[in-house]
Amino acid sequence: MTADYHSLLARHQAMRLRDQLLAPAPRATPPAGPGTAPPGPAGAASAGPADREVIVRNLARVTPFGALIDHLYDVMFERHPYLRQLFPESMEFQMAHLERAFWYLIENLDRPDEVTAFFTRLGRDHRKLGVLPVHYEVFEEALLEALRRHAGDRIGDDVPRAWLRMTRFAAAAMVRGAHDALGEPAYWSGTVTYHQRRRPGLAVLRVRPSEPYPCRPGQYARLQSPLLPHTWRPYTPAGLPGTDGELEFHVRRTGPGGVSDALVTGTSVGDTLLLGPAQGTTTLDDDLTRDVLIVAGGTGWATARALLEDLAARRAPGRSAYLFLGARTAEELYDAPALARLENRCSWLRAVRVTEDGTGPSEHGPVPVALARHGDFTGHVAYVSGPPVMVTATVRHLAGRGLPADQIRHDPVPAGGRAALTR
Repeated sequence: MTADYHSLLARHQAMRLRDQLLAPAPRATPPAGPGTAPPGPAGAASAGPADREVIVRNLARVTPFGALIDHLYDVMFERHPYLRQLFPESMEFQMAHLERAFWYLIENLDRPDEVTAFFTRLGRDHRKLGVLPVHYEVFEEALLEALRRHAGDRIGDDVPRAWLRMTRFAAAAMVRGAHDALGEPAYWSGTVTYHQRRRPGLAVLRVRPSEPYPCRPGQYARLQSPLLPHTWRPYTPAGLPGTDGELEFHVRRTGPGGVSDALVTGTSVGDTLLLGPAQGTTTLDDDLTRDVLIVAGGTGWATARALLEDLAARRAPGRSAYLFLGARTAEELYDAPALARLENRCSWLRAVRVTEDGTGPSEHGPVPVALARHGDFTGHVAYVSGPPVMVTATVRHLAGRGLPADQIRHDPVPAGGRAALTR
């Protein structure tokens, strides 16, 4: 009964806040005082290119975002100390995540459908953090106070208004995503059934969810280790789920003390991990009308393998796939037997191994250079996964060769928002 009550309460809160966020703006309000909402904020539906223009024109007064975000969390935790327990001990990743969200909104506010889809998925995912609809109101108040503390008199009333409309637009989509997903778990628990160190600092582990886990090949799941509560990191299951629903993850340790360190060095068979809802759009189209180009580096191979096994399972007649798999050395091609099995099984697959030092049966050099040596891929749909530097370089190369943006798929990578604004 308690669970049913809280589910009904959450639904009621979501519907109430959704209606509030989407309500038309009041026609007139008194001038705002310090720390209060600016006069006459429009509803979420009115955010758009005009707000983006105001925000971009005044970026110099609020960037770099690090100080603004510091103020924002200071305000939140000063006014609502209980919220601190919803966040990890180290706020570094969380603050970087919020900065990327701000840049994404600013860059794409003139693409409302894209923003709505992105933040709807994000709202569905954020249920695992214990986020409730009322927290968006708290965030809105903290943002306005943070703008006041950070920029003071250097910005007029139009800037807070634009920021408020922008964040309300995103919050409305997140509330909608959370509301629409009330019938599914906020997260899944899974038992580690296999853990093997393939290389120093790289592990392959298999996790068996306690109940069916919906995930399309190429999507990623955010994992949480009990060693780091409230800290989640994204990993793409490699290949298709096993017959018992097991998911395989490839994890490279990126440094001490983080989730990757916990998964590589602190996890054993029998341990329990938590999995957030599957996310991401690096998936094959339902109707395969083009040949496929897959470019992967490092543990981005997990995404590539998932897509290739999905292709093999579909047996799409007449379709072919090109795979470019990059690594620094031949030894770092850690899952070679799985790739060999796919090559033997799939006559339509051509795999090109690329190593920076040219060792082993591979081509030499950066992956984009190898791509250039193999001709024209403008008729393909490209899927790119791996280290951010490689993904960025590959996407730029493909776009420069004439491959349309809607034929290049990859999950978001950290990037400087200011540079992206010049595109």
